[in-house]
Amino acid sequence: MPKVTDSFAGSETESTAPYVSTDSKKVHQAVDRALDYYLKPPAQVMASTHLPSPIFVVAPDVDNETLLVHACESLASASVMASEFAGLLEGTHRNTMLALQQVIMLGELAVNRVLDNVHPPQSA
Repeated sequence: MPKVTDSFAGSETESTAPYVSTDSKKVHQAVDRALDYYLKPPAQVMASTHLPSPIFVVAPDVDNETLLVHACESLASASVMASEFAGLLEGTHRNTMLALQQVIMLGELAVNRVLDNVHPPQSA
């Protein structure tokens, strides 16, 4: 019984290399150029460093717990606003807003967990 890996006498295995013929090479070179053009950022973009705008800066002396509390309160407010706004919408727009509200709520829960890890609640 022949094995699956055995080849029959006289059969040749075709090459699956991408550059089999001259036409194939030209096509692959054109594809590479097109991908490079659309997907690789220009050199000047990669060379420049991004400096954040100083228009909105968090005071450097604010401690982490205060920042986390503020983030938690902001997320809680955003969650309430998204929930109330969803009540005014119908159909897919309502579903989209409720999904956004849920993502905000999950962010709030994550920040609350970090707050608990930073400053564990005191047991009574």
